[in-house]
Amino acid sequence: MSGLTIAIWISILVHAVILSIQFQPELKKLQDKLPVLEVFLVNAKTMSKPENAEIYAQANLDRGGNTEQDRKLKSALPAIKQQKTDFTVKPSATLKESAKAAKKTADEQELQRVALLEKQAQELMTQIASTQKVDSKFAQTASAKEPEAGTQQASKKLDMHDITAAALEMDRLEALISKQQDEYQKRPKKKFIGARTKEYRYALYVEAWRQKVEKIGNLNYPEAAKSLKLYGQLQMTVSIKSDGTIDSIEINRSSGHKILDEAAKRIVELAAPYAKFPDDVRKEVDILGITRTWTFTKEDSLATGE
Repeated sequence: MSGLTIAIWISILVHAVILSIQFQPELKKLQDKLPVLEVFLVNAKTMSKPENAEIYAQANLDRGGNTEQDRKLKSALPAIKQQKTDFTVKPSATLKESAKAAKKTADEQELQRVALLEKQAQELMTQIASTQKVDSKFAQTASAKEPEAGTQQASKKLDMHDITAAALEMDRLEALISKQQDEYQKRPKKKFIGARTKEYRYALYVEAWRQKVEKIGNLNYPEAAKSLKLYGQLQMTVSIKSDGTIDSIEINRSSGHKILDEAAKRIVELAAPYAKFPDDVRKEVDILGITRTWTFTKEDSLATGE
């Protein structure tokens, strides 16, 4: 065999070895070096811009919660690199109406709504955590297998489109959790006051509100109640904003007569707007809920009390 022939075979063998070698970058190292910017999605906004912003968001939000701790409630789970998965938020169970429910105070009903919201968010986070555990185990098994040289097919390579789609799906789920809990964290600061309040700054405002409501109510006593000789008691919560306008009116316990219930609501609306909150009250609350018992007497007069 001539020297030229041997050189040709050696050249072919060397080229075959070189062509069989493949280089693949380590995606994990590249991902670790990428800078991360956290942006929170909020489902509310305000006209005022916070002086010292704590987080980045798509809109200005300058509100207070009902906790003194520095909390930013959202999903505590990282984005899952997985296939697209659909989750369904379980609807909250409808509370059964009963005689006992009418006796609950406005504060107890508010705490119950908060507890229901936290339970709903926790159920969704548990579903996400279960899926993350299964896919994490699968990812560790797949990464342990090194590809054999020259045998990997192009279809088995990482599909960046699928990875991006999975990350976007996780962002959607995390935004859903944050949206549900935003009511708990960023809702206006509320305080509910009953007839037996002892706090001086609130007592003065509530007393002025009571006098105005009773005066307007007696001047505009419902004619239908007079003609039909209707009388009775009802319990109602009136929520007032800091500027004196009405936020909401809720009948906690009906009088048994729709005419009297509607008359009480109409009297509250006729007496509005009310006085603005004093400075010391405005610093603590955005909405003040006043719960009183309204009595339409046999003498065709209105009185509010405990």
